[in-house]
Amino acid sequence: MEKLKEILQIKAVKGINIGIVSMLVLAFLGYMIILYGGKLVVKEEDFYLPSTTTIETVDGEIVGELFDERRYLVSIDEIPEHVLESFVAIEDRRFYSHSGVDFRSVFRAVYRDIVARSKVEGASTITQQLAKNLFLENDKTWMRKTKEVMAAIYLEREFSKREILELYLNKIYFGNGLHGIEAASRHFFSKSVKDLTISEGALLAGLVQAPNYYFPENHPERALERRNIVLRSMERNEVITMEKRIEEEGKSLGLEIEERKNQPWNDSYLDLVTKEVREKNNLSMEQLRHGGYRIIVHLNEEFQKIAYEKFQEDHYFPGNTEGVEGAFIMMDEKTGRVVSSLGGRDYSFGNLNRATVKRQPGSTIKPLVVYGPAMMKDGYHPYTMLPDEAFDYDGYVVSNVDGKYSGLVSMYDAIVQSKNAPTVWLFNEIGSKESKSYLEKMNISISDEGLPVALGGLTEGMTPIDMVKGFSSFGNDGKSVEPYLVERIINRESENIYEAKTLQYEVFTPQVAWYMTEILQRAVSEGTGKAGEYSKALAGKTGTTEHPRVEGKIKDAWFVGYTPKYVSALWMGYDVSDEDHYLTGGSSYPTELTKAIFSEMDKEVSLGDEFVKPEYVQALPEPIKLEEVNDLKVSYTFGGFPFIKGKLTWESENENRVIYHIYEQTEDGSKLIGETPGSNREYIIDKVPLLKRGHYYIVPFDPNTNQEGPPSDIVELSL
Repeated sequence: MEKLKEILQIKAVKGINIGIVSMLVLAFLGYMIILYGGKLVVKEEDFYLPSTTTIETVDGEIVGELFDERRYLVSIDEIPEHVLESFVAIEDRRFYSHSGVDFRSVFRAVYRDIVARSKVEGASTITQQLAKNLFLENDKTWMRKTKEVMAAIYLEREFSKREILELYLNKIYFGNGLHGIEAASRHFFSKSVKDLTISEGALLAGLVQAPNYYFPENHPERALERRNIVLRSMERNEVITMEKRIEEEGKSLGLEIEERKNQPWNDSYLDLVTKEVREKNNLSMEQLRHGGYRIIVHLNEEFQKIAYEKFQEDHYFPGNTEGVEGAFIMMDEKTGRVVSSLGGRDYSFGNLNRATVKRQPGSTIKPLVVYGPAMMKDGYHPYTMLPDEAFDYDGYVVSNVDGKYSGLVSMYDAIVQSKNAPTVWLFNEIGSKESKSYLEKMNISISDEGLPVALGGLTEGMTPIDMVKGFSSFGNDGKSVEPYLVERIINRESENIYEAKTLQYEVFTPQVAWYMTEILQRAVSEGTGKAGEYSKALAGKTGTTEHPRVEGKIKDAWFVGYTPKYVSALWMGYDVSDEDHYLTGGSSYPTELTKAIFSEMDKEVSLGDEFVKPEYVQALPEPIKLEEVNDLKVSYTFGGFPFIKGKLTWESENENRVIYHIYEQTEDGSKLIGETPGSNREYIIDKVPLLKRGHYYIVPFDPNTNQEGPPSDIVELSL
């Protein structure tokens, strides 16, 4: 019996020892799992905090933001110590001394979970809060608290206290879509975290426990009470003195809520910015919303607002019904920097951006594919005479819009008056392939080949962006420049990952570019572009296209113009052109609107007073208007050899550049007997008939075009 008891006691001791050992092994295994299990919970990509991408002008003004979570990452070195201490004091007094976990709190939380048979929150250290927010926000399992502990221990082993605190302050949520302390600071106090006072930092620290409950804008009394609790915690932690705590408690909340500016005029420009960034830098919209980039752009906010406000004035947009739309783009013609762009009259981000939509350009294409290329060829210059009469090219009938023809017209006047007949004739002479090659030099591609190209009759058309690119060649010494909006992109590590370069293409000679500028200035002052008022230098070309379904009505109306500094394109029309939607006015409307926009812009920044001719090009002579001479007189004069001569005299409104051709009318017809400069108003006839009558007349002659004007009346010389 005694032996049996002894055996039982030995077994009992062994059982206890085995149990103790098993418990120790299990505890050790549990500890090792907790110690090293963090690697199973932690995902490296979770350390990448989504951050707001800002779009800024070159002057540092933020004009747009892209984000899923409004967060601006800040370094802990930018956060004042008193702000750091306020969070530690209220959220985790032992933060700097523990290893990431308060185990008593953990066991208490697990116990509450078991009793409640659901997840019940317990007190967590800052490290645990960070672990939960980084790795477990969507985890609702019973193992969540264990995972939180494992992740917290991992964080403490891998990161310093300051690194953990930096991550925490950039991650935490402050309510109302505000993620991270910098976003909260900007919203509540309209300043960066680095400028926060003690009471302001304490207010933000107090929000973390329950952001919506303590949200200062909605619950100022709760927020004030909570802030003062934080201040008292800071005093207990010996961060501030009692005197300082009392001083700070006496202050109001001091809110200065950041005004989120509603700037609808910027939306279409920002849309083009995001398109450019995605195309040129291969960045997706998701990357832009998460990446925390700084995108520096060339937007001129004053220009943009002026253009937007003018686009709201209905009288500039003629249509048979509501819904006439428009697009406008403006860039620096030397660099290609786009300073203003409107994708519609009331554009909202994500809508159809009409600055990128192809439309038939009408007559605005003529300088690009007809007259510019022609002047690049030997034998053509601005005063080359072109046939001006209706033509039928195997069924393709070309006529002038006004139905009037001159028989012959100078290239200069054909451009100024936007005549169709000489344009198509010249295009046919040059050839479609050669004409289109100049568009290709501008990095503009069209698929069309036929004669309608000369008048802008394209299958797909051209965008306003294409038009400013093309016309920049005339204001930029013959070099077309590629438009761009983004100057550079800076990543969250403050590294430049993209910087723009001006791209220019050699298209025309400087001489041809200057000739075109002089002609297009006249087109604006006296030709098809004379509508509206603008007091400074402006060159440009109008364009309209016929409506395909309503005879005599207009589908598209254009004006492409440039000053000594900027080039712009303005289109107006309907998004859908059917029999119920057509313009009731033509190119005078976009012309007048452009001039109104430029007039307001020039008050802010000079668009250029005059075009300055480069020294290395020749000036284009002004066109000469040939007036008929109505007062020709003839008489005899005596002296010298021969003794008897005839003398023609006249007065004339013709300018001195005119040359007068002197003709004698005989039975065999007219005979040119001499000429005299326009500065003279007389001509001596050496050989006069003595026994019969002589008949004479004069004709003004234009040395630019080699064309004669109307003849004077015939005068008779007789004894």
